[in-house]
Amino acid sequence: MKISKAVISDIEILLENDKYIVKSELENLINLSRVYIIEENKELIGWLRYNLFWDKIPFMNMLYILEKYRKKGYGRKMVLYWEENMKELGHKLVMTSTVSREYSQHFFNKLGYMAIGGFTLLDEPYEIIMEKVL
Repeated sequence: MKISKAVISDIEILLENDKYIVKSELENLINLSRVYIIEENKELIGWLRYNLFWDKIPFMNMLYILEKYRKKGYGRKMVLYWEENMKELGHKLVMTSTVSREYSQHFFNKLGYMAIGGFTLLDEPYEIIMEKVL
């Protein structure tokens, strides 16, 4: 298993699997080193991308593990790797969000994230905002 920062040559495979971001924004995030990929034997397992909330707090926008690799610990390893990188960059706090009807809120709770609020967009389920002190 290998976790690394994505490079521009990874963009096509990421775009094939990530329908929530446009190419220009993904290129921007890759150039800012804000996309990590996880691979096994050079095969993509998943990715994590983040941005900065209030221009200073790392906010994980996407953690995605391809279906056949789920429930094998890859997501946990990816989040812990990202958190360690954020610590090395001097951050003391990280954030993410999850839809209330998804299992991921429990996943993040197990990793030490705490719900700190949320909101509801028109015709969408409740979005839970979570934080973790590093």
